[in-house]
Amino acid sequence: MPLHREDRSLGTSVKSALDVAMTKAEQVFTAETEGILDKVPPNYQPAVRVLAVDDESAACKLLSLILGPPAFQCTTASSGQEALATLQRQQFDAVISDLHMPGVSGMELLTEVRRLHPHMAFLVTTGVDDVDVGVRAMRCGADDYLVKPLQEGAVLASLESALHKRQLERQVENYRQHLEEMVAQRTGQLQGALQQIERSYEDTLQALGAAIDLRDNETAGHSQRVCRYSLEIARAMCWSDKRLESLARGAYLHDIGKLGIPDGILLKPGPLTVDERKLMQQHVQIGFEVVKDIPFLADAAEILLMHHEQYGGGGYPRGLKGEEILLGARIFAVADTLDAITSDRPYRRASSFESARETISQCSGTQFDPKVVDVFLRIPEEIWPTIATHQRQIAALSPKLRESSTIRRLGLDLIP
Repeated sequence: MPLHREDRSLGTSVKSALDVAMTKAEQVFTAETEGILDKVPPNYQPAVRVLAVDDESAACKLLSLILGPPAFQCTTASSGQEALATLQRQQFDAVISDLHMPGVSGMELLTEVRRLHPHMAFLVTTGVDDVDVGVRAMRCGADDYLVKPLQEGAVLASLESALHKRQLERQVENYRQHLEEMVAQRTGQLQGALQQIERSYEDTLQALGAAIDLRDNETAGHSQRVCRYSLEIARAMCWSDKRLESLARGAYLHDIGKLGIPDGILLKPGPLTVDERKLMQQHVQIGFEVVKDIPFLADAAEILLMHHEQYGGGGYPRGLKGEEILLGARIFAVADTLDAITSDRPYRRASSFESARETISQCSGTQFDPKVVDVFLRIPEEIWPTIATHQRQIAALSPKLRESSTIRRLGLDLIP
């Protein structure tokens, strides 16, 4: 039935009255909201930010109602593509996504979120017939699955559990990073302590070397030179840094046992008698006993004990042969003979380095290891007098200058 004019006029009046009422209500709501916001304390915690993803608008609306303010702030997306775009623009604490969606599926969305946001809570929703799919999603990184139709209690409980789990994971990760920083800091402190210990080792070696030089002034600098000669040969044999360090210490301290030999024998200008020679030979055993129980010199101790053994036998103190003799000691034997021939002694003058090379070559296989001799002979002859000159210049420095010079350090630092 058509409306009369009076009816149409009444309808218009009612509509106008409703519009006025709505406008007043919006003004009151806005004023009240602004008043509430003004009263928000400084330590106010923001609502949990949730992104609800479902191609069914009804499901998104339901989640928006369940996850409403003030506890939650829910944003919706109707597809996986839209969800990924939203995640790039905004930050969220959790995602609740349907598994079956056209385009980017919920499983694909889960994979991408786990890659980009490993500590974000992620729940999946599925129908009753797809529970197995939800379980597979949990194995792929989802925190839980919700069966449709969604129940408010189940949604809130699952979301709370997932958020708590991810918070614990973040705390563990923060602790791990803090722990790594602490470990790095402690490692730096430990390295500093080890460097200080190494400097103490070097100071100890310097003191022992000085004692040897003071005792036998005629051969001052001998230990430093044979140390450098030994290292040069060992480097040509491709020794590792650690083995070079051990060789350097053994070579440097090889004569420390002479501190136990009487001056009348040690400093005698002429040949020794048979008994005197036997007593002199005891210096290798004395030296070994002195250093064998010092932890950082344990490897070097064997070089001290064997440095007068001969490759073909006939050496002392045990008459070892061939490879029974430590390789470091076989290298040292060549270096020691090189310096002995090219240095002045109380009973003879020094010979040339060319003469020393010839003597060592002639004794290959009898006194010296042929392999070590071959390496020695392949090293350019001019290397040896250069090392000797350099070491004699260092020996001529005052103790204070030697102490402050970087060339005083033993081990690898002896290698230019």
